[in-house]
Amino acid sequence: MSSPTFSQSLLAGGAAGTAVDLLFFPIDTVKTRLQSAQGFAKAGGFRGIYKGVGSIVVGSAPGAAVFFSCYDTLKRISPLPESYAPLTHVLSASTAEVAACLIRVPTEVIKTRTQTSAYGPLAGSLFAAKSVWTSSGFEGFYRGFSSTIFREIPFTSIQFPLYEILKHQLSLQLHRKPLYAHEAAICGSIAGGTAAALTTPLDVLKTRVMLDMRDSSTGKIPLLRRFKSIYLEEGMRALFAGIVPRTLWISAGGAVFLGVYEWAVHGLMAYDAIS
Repeated sequence: MSSPTFSQSLLAGGAAGTAVDLLFFPIDTVKTRLQSAQGFAKAGGFRGIYKGVGSIVVGSAPGAAVFFSCYDTLKRISPLPESYAPLTHVLSASTAEVAACLIRVPTEVIKTRTQTSAYGPLAGSLFAAKSVWTSSGFEGFYRGFSSTIFREIPFTSIQFPLYEILKHQLSLQLHRKPLYAHEAAICGSIAGGTAAALTTPLDVLKTRVMLDMRDSSTGKIPLLRRFKSIYLEEGMRALFAGIVPRTLWISAGGAVFLGVYEWAVHGLMAYDAIS
C-alpha cells in the first residue's frame, strides 16, 4: 500500500489529535494535579476535571496534524535503507515532535495552569492565556519548551519505532497489510503505555517547569538541576508521581490516537483513489 500524501496525513492527524485529547482530558487533569508541587488536593482534586479543555480544543488538531504530516513525509523521503527502518522511525518521529511542540507547548502551559487552578478556581483558559501574556509576554507561552522536548524525544523515540515493529510483526502473523484500525490501535496501546511508563520522570519535570510562575527574567533553573532537586527534596516517588494515570491514559490514548489515525488515513486514501 502506498504512503499517505502530506494532506492526507495532515487531515487524519488532526482528527486523531482532537479525538484523543477530548476523550482522555479528565485523566490528564488528574495526572497533572498529582504531579504539581502544591499537591493533588490543593491543585483541585477531582473537581473541575475539564478545566483547561478550551486550550486543548484549539491546539490538539494543529499539533497532531503537523506531527503526522512531518512524520509520514520524512519516512517517505528518508535516504536510509530498509534495514535501518527503526533509525528512520526514530529520526522522523523526533523531528516531527519538535515541529509539533511549537504549537503544542503554548496550549500545554495554559492547560496545566488552568487544570491546577494556578490563577484561582474560577479562572478559565482565556484568563490563563491573558495572565501568561501580561506576566511573561510571548516567552511565557514557551515556558517548559526545553523540558517538553526533553520528554517528548525519548518518548517518541520509544513509542513510534515500537509501534512500527509491532505493526510489522502483527502483519506477518496475519499475512495481511495494512492492518485494520482496531489492530493498529492495539499496537498503539502497547507502544504508548510502554513509552509513558519509562518517561514519567521527564513528564514530572515538564509539569513542574510549566507550573513555575516565577519571573523568567530572574534566571532559569537548569533542567538537570531542577530534576536533581525534585529527587533530593521529594525522593524517587515524586519523579514517578502520576505514573498510573499517565500510563493508563497514554495506553488507552495511544489506541485511540493511532487507531483513529489509521482509520482516517486509510479512508482518505481509499476516497482519493476512487474519486
